[in-house]
Amino acid sequence: MKTGPVLAMIALMFVGLWLVLQPTLNREASDFQVQVGAVELRAQKLDDGSYLFVSPEDLAARGPMTASQLASTVDERVEAWNARPSIERTLLGFFNISSWFNFTWVAIGLVGQSAFFGRMFVQWVVSEKKRRSEVPELFWWFSLMGGVCLFTYFVWRVDVVGVLGQSTGVVIYSRNLRLIHKHRKREARYAAAVPEPGSQPGVPGDELT
Repeated sequence: MKTGPVLAMIALMFVGLWLVLQPTLNREASDFQVQVGAVELRAQKLDDGSYLFVSPEDLAARGPMTASQLASTVDERVEAWNARPSIERTLLGFFNISSWFNFTWVAIGLVGQSAFFGRMFVQWVVSEKKRRSEVPELFWWFSLMGGVCLFTYFVWRVDVVGVLGQSTGVVIYSRNLRLIHKHRKREARYAAAVPEPGSQPGVPGDELT
């Protein structure tokens, strides 16, 4: 086994872990925390008794506020959330996202999961046609697309387990496609080097290279 794919797998694992752990390690401590819909409101208590929001960013930009102002701000967010249509609150809560913009990331994850279903479906259909277990090249292309999409999605979700699983898979899928490509090139070179049946020996162009 070549060391290149193994090193690439380890490198991608470390990159994925760094992308996932960086937000957690840089996360500031909070003395106040409440969940409104899919949005987490966190505030830090200052020495003078006031509070400063550390997330989300729009509240953090307001600067320090008193305890009563903090409670009023939270009430505003709760009222704004409850004022949304019921279907909107249901869907945002179902996908655990704070806005429709974040649905882009969910869509990437759904595409990845669909690709993983597609690879198994393609492999099953091809195997049924040939009446034996067969892994077509399209299986690995679907796998690679699904692995990249899910890796991206899990990084956004800050999911260590998902990132570790897909970081190894992406390298394996890429390596299989590389091996298929190299095998085809070898076969093409061999076919070009072997004389066609019936060709006369010594004819220019028929010699092996």
